[in-house]
Amino acid sequence: MLFDTFWALIFGFILSGAIQAFVTRSRMQELLGDHRPTTIARASFFGVISSSCSYAASALAHSIYRKGADFTASMVFMFASTNLVIELGIVLWLLIGWQFAVAEFVGGAVMIILLAIFMPKVVHTSQISKQISSSDQEEAVATSNPNLRSQLSASAGYTMGDFLMLRWELIAGFIVAGLATTLVPLHWWKILFISGHGFWSALENAFIGPVLAFISFVCSVGNVPLAAALWGAGITFGGVIAFIFADLLSLPLVVIYRKYYGNAIALRMTLLFWLIMAISGLVTEGIFTLLKQVPVRHNPLMAGNHFGLNATTILNAVALLLAGVIFYLYKNPPMDSESDFAQDPICGMQVRKSDAPATYLDGGKMYYFCMEGCKEGYIKRISAGS
Repeated sequence: MLFDTFWALIFGFILSGAIQAFVTRSRMQELLGDHRPTTIARASFFGVISSSCSYAASALAHSIYRKGADFTASMVFMFASTNLVIELGIVLWLLIGWQFAVAEFVGGAVMIILLAIFMPKVVHTSQISKQISSSDQEEAVATSNPNLRSQLSASAGYTMGDFLMLRWELIAGFIVAGLATTLVPLHWWKILFISGHGFWSALENAFIGPVLAFISFVCSVGNVPLAAALWGAGITFGGVIAFIFADLLSLPLVVIYRKYYGNAIALRMTLLFWLIMAISGLVTEGIFTLLKQVPVRHNPLMAGNHFGLNATTILNAVALLLAGVIFYLYKNPPMDSESDFAQDPICGMQVRKSDAPATYLDGGKMYYFCMEGCKEGYIKRISAGS
C-alpha cells in the first residue's frame, strides 16, 4: 500500500504546501462572520485550500472562531479542510478505486449541507466563551511582497510541517491496515458488519464506521489504508465513506474539542458529527447505487511483486527527488529578511506568525504554535528542564 501511494502522498503534500503559502487567515476571518449559504460556500473553499491535517484543522477552526468567524462557518471550514483535499482523493483512487475518490467530494458536499443546517440548532454559541485576548484583536502586521525564493521556502515549510505533523498518523494507518487485513479473521469483520440485509446492512455499517474511526486513533490521510482494508473485509460502500469522513472523530480530537469548547459543547459536537458522517455515507451509497457505480469489492493487499521498472517505481523516484528539493529549501531558508513563518517547536508544523493559533514568549524570544496543545506541551517541557 505504501509503495503504491508514496508518489501521490508526496505530490499531495507539495501541492497543499504551495497553496497554504499564499493563503492568509485575516481576510478569511472577515468573510466568515455568519452562516448564510454564501458564507458556507466561502468556508468550504477556504477549507479545501487549507491544511488536510485533522489536528491543524481543528486548531485553525478554533482560532478563526475566536477571532470573529461564525462557529458554524468555522466547523464547515474544519470539515472541508480534512475531507475535501487533493491528496486524500488521490490515495483513495489508488488504493480502492475512482468511485471512492468521487464519493469523497459528493459525500463531503452532503456533510457540509447537513452541518450548516443542524449545527446552529444543536450548538448554541452563546454558551461558548471566545476568550478573545488583546493580541487576537490586534491588526495583523502587513508583510512585504516576498520574492520567488521566499515563496518557495514558505511552500517547502508548509509541506514539511504537514508531513511532520502527520507522519505518525500515516505510519499508524499503514501498519494498522496491514495488521487488520492479514491478522484479523474474516469472520470477525462479518460479525461486526451486518451483511445481506439490504438497507439495514447499509444503515448499520454507516453508523459503525465512525465508531471504528473513534477507537482506531488514526485520522486524516492515515485512515485511508485502513478504509481499504475494511472494504476488502466486507464493510459496505457507505460504511467505508462514513469511516473516511470520521477522521474528525478520533479520540484524541474529541479530547481537543473538550478542551476548546467545554464538556457539554464537545459532547454535542461529537454526537452531531457522528450522525452527519453516518447519514452522509448512507446518502452517498444511495446515490452511487442509483447510478450503478458502486465498485466491485476487492482485497486491498496488492498481490504480486510491485517492485521493478514500472510506472509506479518511476513516479516514486520522481517524488523522492522532489522531496529532496523540498527538504533542502526547508533547511536553507533565505537569510536576506526575517521570515513571516515560524516552526512549531513541538510538532514541527509551519505556522504564519501573523495568525498563529498560540504564541509564547520565552527568554525574550517569541515561539509560535499550531494549537494550544503544542504550546502547553512546550511550557511543560521547559518547566521540566528548569
